[in-house]
Amino acid sequence: MGWTREENRRFEDALAVHGPEDPNRWQHVANAVGGKSVEEVKMHYEILKEDVIRIERDQIPLPRYRGSPINGRQIDNEQSRRMRNLSLR
Repeated sequence: MGWTREENRRFEDALAVHGPEDPNRWQHVANAVGGKSVEEVKMHYEILKEDVIRIERDQIPLPRYRGSPINGRQIDNEQSRRMRNLSLR
């Protein structure tokens, strides 16, 4: 089953609170998301991590979100690094 925007928001918030040093990180993240198992949140994380790597290698175009066009501007490496750091906590 897919992930809703709300589940993704709770997932990202939980990753920001429960970092890699937390021995129960994935259980905490699963609890925060609700309705997802530890295995599901780990898999979701790995998929997102791989997506970021592929975007950085220009293997996937950056998404264009409604209401916030890129206007043809390339995101530089520093911005890309910051995006990765935010999404992979």
